[in-house]
Amino acid sequence: MKISVIKVGGNIINDEQALASFLDQFSALEGPKVLVHGGGKLATAMAKRLGIEPKMVDGRRITDADTLEVVTMVYGGLVNKNIVAKLQAKGTNAIGLTGADANIIESDKRTGWEIDYGFVGDVRKANAAPIVGLLEQGITPVVAPLTHNGEGQLLNTNADTMAQATAVALGQSGHEVSLRYCFEKAGVLLDINDDNSLVPVLNPQKFEEFKAEGVVADGMLPKLKNAFDAIDASVTEVWLGKVEGLLSKEPVGTKIIGSK
Repeated sequence: MKISVIKVGGNIINDEQALASFLDQFSALEGPKVLVHGGGKLATAMAKRLGIEPKMVDGRRITDADTLEVVTMVYGGLVNKNIVAKLQAKGTNAIGLTGADANIIESDKRTGWEIDYGFVGDVRKANAAPIVGLLEQGITPVVAPLTHNGEGQLLNTNADTMAQATAVALGQSGHEVSLRYCFEKAGVLLDINDDNSLVPVLNPQKFEEFKAEGVVADGMLPKLKNAFDAIDASVTEVWLGKVEGLLSKEPVGTKIIGSK
């Protein structure tokens, strides 16, 4: 089976118009597909409405017990079910899940860092069988960025990593998988303010050069690490870029080339 795993970021989720356009294009994408979504800004806004001051370190959310309740409500409820309802209206039969549902993604509580990130999960493994079962029934999984540790504890988990782990598990179970990271830029750019400076193909050597030169930094670094980990495991192709480029029949953006 050829499967598309699409990750969409919070900036698209936060904008009703951008989200509607994305879901139109996602619905039109042919073949079995999985959607993994973020939603951090909405969680931050909800936390503030509830009088909980968000705590961030280097762009990473500190997830204390109160914050975990908020992200569970926002990611697993508000955002996830809103997307599912909108996809139903577009003729895509979707089901909303977290990593705990059907045991699709297990994580370990993050430890070993100088900072205590609280209830944050680092992915241990993804289980392809339940996802494949849904896809074989013509149902599109929509996965929120929450996982579990197997002992009853939910964990706030990076959506990019969840998409990568899901794609790898599907690839290792014998499927041809295309992983696409959709965000607001055209892909990896030589100049972050110029979409025309797109790097169409990125290999590990060029990635190391760009890191040293500061061409890629901050949030792009973990995103690209996930991309390279995926292509070096079992994923057929990995792309990064804008929705309209990546969800076309012939993707346009930055294609990741592995070291193997």
